[in-house]
Amino acid sequence: MTSELDLLRRDFAGDIIEPGADDYAAAARSLLVPGSPAYVLRPASVADVRAGVRFAAAAGLALSVRGGGHSFAGFGTNDGGVVIDLGRLADVEVVDKDRHLVRIGGGATWGRVADALAPHGLAISSGDTRSVGVGGLTLSGGIGWKVRKYGLALDNLVAAEVVTAGGEVVRASETDDAELLWAIRGGGGNFGIVTAFEFAAHPTTDVFFGRIAFPAAEAATVLEGWARYLRTAPAELTSLVEFANPFAGGPQAPVEVRVAFDGDDPEQAARAIDPIRRLGTVIADDVALKPYADTLAEGAVPPPGIRLVTRSGFVDERSVPEVLRILAETGAGERSPFIVVRAVGGAVSQVPADATAYAHRQAELMFVTTVAGPPPVVEAARPGLDALWSRLAPHVGGAYANFLASAGEEEVAAVYPARTYERLAKAKRHYDPDNLFAGNHNIRPH
Repeated sequence: MTSELDLLRRDFAGDIIEPGADDYAAAARSLLVPGSPAYVLRPASVADVRAGVRFAAAAGLALSVRGGGHSFAGFGTNDGGVVIDLGRLADVEVVDKDRHLVRIGGGATWGRVADALAPHGLAISSGDTRSVGVGGLTLSGGIGWKVRKYGLALDNLVAAEVVTAGGEVVRASETDDAELLWAIRGGGGNFGIVTAFEFAAHPTTDVFFGRIAFPAAEAATVLEGWARYLRTAPAELTSLVEFANPFAGGPQAPVEVRVAFDGDDPEQAARAIDPIRRLGTVIADDVALKPYADTLAEGAVPPPGIRLVTRSGFVDERSVPEVLRILAETGAGERSPFIVVRAVGGAVSQVPADATAYAHRQAELMFVTTVAGPPPVVEAARPGLDALWSRLAPHVGGAYANFLASAGEEEVAAVYPARTYERLAKAKRHYDPDNLFAGNHNIRPH
């Protein structure tokens, strides 16, 4: 260990943070999960990333990679290993104005990206939270406020600069290492550290964005009508439904339909959004024209001692009625988790199923259940949560990696169907045969 650490100190120009340092406590944890790594490395360059990877491999230490640090499963930290925090590699640059190509550092957050692109009249279909990292979100999907028109964040990724397990720098694109590009578009952090992303952005205007709320008693009717309407709604409209919010009354909380219309024409926006307003008794409506960057929410950091148990699933058209019935019935109960249902389809479903490692192209909905609280509260809620998912199991296919709080074999199998997994495993054998990048929904190089 001494010789490897000496080499690291010689070659590493960024910050090396160890236990006992003034900033260790903050550096050690990810936003949602505490940790106690032996070393937190904050590289100042790609050369530093290479040095950090080689150090972790030579020392035989577990390696975690942190972008924004929002992973529910805590992939951005560990106990006793090495964390490479990419926060200093966060530049955003428009590299080709005519083609709208944007180069983004691996440690950038989506808020930083949106702010940097706004003066150019550009945007990238991303997530919905400012502090979420570009890397973690993109590598596993990216379902945001433009998903039905422009697809997933990873659908707009055209190239990436990747540091492999051997500490080498490779470029992944359709012409260079095309299989690596395929694998990182959905395969998570299994294949290396992406130090720079190249996206095809799109011109954007202000957008109509906000929430339309209905009484909790109308949940079943609103959900059914909302899902039916989204099948034929214009692609410019992206929407989700939230209900049983424990911070707004639990089973009595309003049903909130959040909408984003990608355009600034008020008449077109009204034609797209008004059918949702007619689904029930509107008790609040704050939809308004605003800059796209303002649709991204600030990320909330839970207080110390609060755990989040998050689980997700995909639903095809045939199963939508039964899943929504079960969710609405659950949301009316006193012990319901917080439930969010997102419409996908649109541009997501127009990409061939084998074009990327994201495998759930034909899903119509993606939904998430979340329980939050001190460990005793979470444990008390677990039997009810397990019972709910047992009811849902016959009607749900797969899971969305970015909304999973655990990463066991069952979760990995849900994220990656067998055919996708086998192709990813082959790529893993090539790019990371010793499974250095195991801190994720792990693809094993068998």
